[in-house]
Amino acid sequence: MSDTILDRPVSTPPATVVRDTLATGDQRYLTFSLGGDVYALDILDITEIIEFRKLTVVPMMPAFIRGVINLRGRVLPVIDLASRFGQAETTVQRRTSIIVIETQVSGDGATSAVQGIGILVDAVNKVIHLGHGDMEPPPEFGVGIRSDFISGMAKYDEQFIIVLDIDKVLSVHDLQDLAAAHDRPVAE
Repeated sequence: MSDTILDRPVSTPPATVVRDTLATGDQRYLTFSLGGDVYALDILDITEIIEFRKLTVVPMMPAFIRGVINLRGRVLPVIDLASRFGQAETTVQRRTSIIVIETQVSGDGATSAVQGIGILVDAVNKVIHLGHGDMEPPPEFGVGIRSDFISGMAKYDEQFIIVLDIDKVLSVHDLQDLAAAHDRPVAE
């Protein structure tokens, strides 16, 4: 399997690299910018990164769902991560990218399916290695996003990086609740 980062092929690491990484406790994270802050996602959660492309807007969707794209015959919803965090909508610029994540979606109780979701970010930066000693627990306040979205804080090159818990950020149940709340009329 081969992933692409901004349309440049990146090969999957050989099994020996994966075993060595697990043995040392180091993990690889993709860093990206969003609203002036630097975030990171575990590289194992990411299937690919693509340059921003025109989205098809779906009527009656909450603001954090910017639209859908056709990705090799699959309809892929694209979530504006800044809007998901309660911030202003992402302004599309030259380096704006879509990070494609695969998530488990519960079915009728016993079954589950894998669903692809794109997340819109200002810019993809680089892949870094972080060990257990590089991570601090998530802060209780002061970060500007829900603390349950954060799996930890890392210091790398004299800069703090917010490491996201993508399962919480893209919780299908949470997203459905937000969509339902968006559809409800406002009581006066």
